[in-house]
Amino acid sequence: MNWAGFSSVFLLATIKFMFAPFGGVPFDLSFMETFLASFLGGSISSFIFYFSANYFLKKTKRKEGAKIHTKTNKLIVKLKRNTGKIGVCFWAPFFLSIPLGSIITAKFYGKYQSTFFLILLGMALNATVMTTLAYVVFG
Repeated sequence: MNWAGFSSVFLLATIKFMFAPFGGVPFDLSFMETFLASFLGGSISSFIFYFSANYFLKKTKRKEGAKIHTKTNKLIVKLKRNTGKIGVCFWAPFFLSIPLGSIITAKFYGKYQSTFFLILLGMALNATVMTTLAYVVFG
């Protein structure tokens, strides 16, 4: 096993999960090694940021009444309205980033016990699809 390649894919997956599996091909990792590195990196990062979301939300708390209408905020609200809990759990960490997506998911749905399990399920699904895509396109 190429431990440098595995750790590189793992570390990339902790921040930007969407592109991490594409790093496995140049490092000559097998499909399963790339999948595991991506899934484990994303899952560990999600665990850290999901369960420490209250800390980060308190650190960035805005003054009451202040409304920020950015494109990202509008996208997040639209995603929440259109796809619900499952969509936010599956797609927010994937499209935004693991830290931001996990914190947003915890903010909206942190009171439900199934939320983190849905994030992990989304990680597994997304890691499978993106690793398959990486090996079909570049393999």
